[in-house]
Amino acid sequence: MRENDAEGRRRDFAPRGRAHVYKALYRKWRPLVFADVVGQRHVTETLKNECMAGRLSHAYLFTGTRGTGKTTCAKILARAVNCEAPAAGDPCNQCPSCLGILNGSVLDIVEIDAASYTGVDNIRALREELIYTPAAVKRRVYIIDEVHMLSAGAFNALLTVLEEPPPHVLFILATTEMHKVPATVLSRCQRFAFRRIASADIGARLRAVAAGEGFSLTEEAALLLTRLADGSLRDALSLLDQCVTAAPSQVDEPAVCDALGLAGLARISDLAAAVAAREAARTLDLFSDLVAAGRDMASVLDELCVLLRDLLLSEYTSELPSLSGIEIGGADARALAARFGRPRLLSAIALIQEAQGLMARGGNRRVDMELCLLRLCDERLSGDVTALEARVAALEQALDTRGPAAVKPATPAVSTAVKPTTPAVPTAAKPTTPAAPAADEPTAPAVPAAAEPIAPAVPASAEPTAPAVPASAEPTTPAVPTAAELAAPAVSAADEATAPAEQAPDTPDGFAAAFLQALEGEISLFSAALLRGAHFAVRAHELLIAVEAHEQERLRDKDLLDTLSRAAARVLGHPVDIVVSTGLPPSPAADRLEALLRRGEGVIRVEP
Repeated sequence: MRENDAEGRRRDFAPRGRAHVYKALYRKWRPLVFADVVGQRHVTETLKNECMAGRLSHAYLFTGTRGTGKTTCAKILARAVNCEAPAAGDPCNQCPSCLGILNGSVLDIVEIDAASYTGVDNIRALREELIYTPAAVKRRVYIIDEVHMLSAGAFNALLTVLEEPPPHVLFILATTEMHKVPATVLSRCQRFAFRRIASADIGARLRAVAAGEGFSLTEEAALLLTRLADGSLRDALSLLDQCVTAAPSQVDEPAVCDALGLAGLARISDLAAAVAAREAARTLDLFSDLVAAGRDMASVLDELCVLLRDLLLSEYTSELPSLSGIEIGGADARALAARFGRPRLLSAIALIQEAQGLMARGGNRRVDMELCLLRLCDERLSGDVTALEARVAALEQALDTRGPAAVKPATPAVSTAVKPTTPAVPTAAKPTTPAAPAADEPTAPAVPAAAEPIAPAVPASAEPTAPAVPASAEPTTPAVPTAAELAAPAVSAADEATAPAEQAPDTPDGFAAAFLQALEGEISLFSAALLRGAHFAVRAHELLIAVEAHEQERLRDKDLLDTLSRAAARVLGHPVDIVVSTGLPPSPAADRLEALLRRGEGVIRVEP
């Protein structure tokens, strides 16, 4: 029995001769009327109206997450339909029927746990009981909790009686997984969806229970318990019950953290700051301190994940509720989120969830936790795509902060020695306009005598050389050619006069790179990608572009061909015709060209 003591607190009194047994807070403070049910007004008002109007259904189905009041409403409804003096749809809880149901002496109210009542034989026994009228109350009520646990055969056996039960029978089914209930059962019941209870409603209920029990509950502790309950009032009351045992007089936030093994927002924020700064040593030290203080490793990881979730949401909105206690969209959240960056926050949350799965499957939990923290501090230790995106984002952020001048592109040094196809002509061997030296001015040889035997001789008829005449009368020091210049073949004046201003190299990186660079900004990205996979060959005044058969038609556009021709002329120094083909036109060098193309050597220079 429940009575109020002198201070107005609700107390349970055991029958005479029995020892008093402590009852959990969620059972002790279970609502007795529809008005006391928290956060489910859309359900309780409908049920009250049906009770007042006498329009009760034969079967109800209550769905929703745990701790939202499904079983509580089922018990209140069972008393309301059997109450001898109902008050506005609520049971009076004073008549013999209500009192008998409350103390469990009325056997016509049957509560069944479907998890242990799953077989066809159990449902068959239930059907045999239905024919008997109730012994002590007006209607026999069957409350089947977690009804989704029934087997397929049990559901089929229940269908007939659920559709047309005797008039004195009422079924109330409750489940947390409505998708597992067959559609044939759903269509025979009135469904009521129980919502997650709002944080404000849970906090108000916790403070009311604390006041009724005679202990103090701080606002911070109530908010923390509310976040941990995740919309379940029963979970919140169970956690409060555990915290009261640890701190009987006053329940504050440190007492909640100590009782539940939580790190708290302050310590988790320090841990997140160390991770953001990539300070692996400090991160591991903070984690070691938390473990030494008795904090549960799985809880620490969960708190860190929830905090990173709030930081990520702070980058987009400030309207959603916080799960970690930090103000979403606040200055602290935005500052810490900026140190991470959005891609890194996503990567960190994914890594934490992966580590949580590993810890749940067993193994060394501390090793899994420490490896996770190291990966959070150093993205290079993680090879997934999300971590790679985070590293790229960090580089982009560095570029935005320091400017493009901070990162210098690596430009290969151009040397005469790496140009094998364009012969480098020594300064002394280049043809110059002969100038008559003055009689009193001594002349200096262009090439020293020691170097003469190495360089090939230049014919006098093809390339007359003239001594360099300095501006003053003093003799000049002869220019010493490099090894590459001495080894390069001599170029005649006639050949140099007819050579283009800019030769296309015969290496795979030569002509293609120059050709594509000349086309930059003049063709579409699709055409540029197509040309990067093509093979090129220059023959006289023709540029052969060899592509796959299915790509040949894409290069037949006249405007595109004109653009390619102009670009090739700029690179080669003379106009060329563009030939697009999957085969090779006949030429003296066709066999060599075909063999090289089959080997995929890229850019090939074929002499006419």
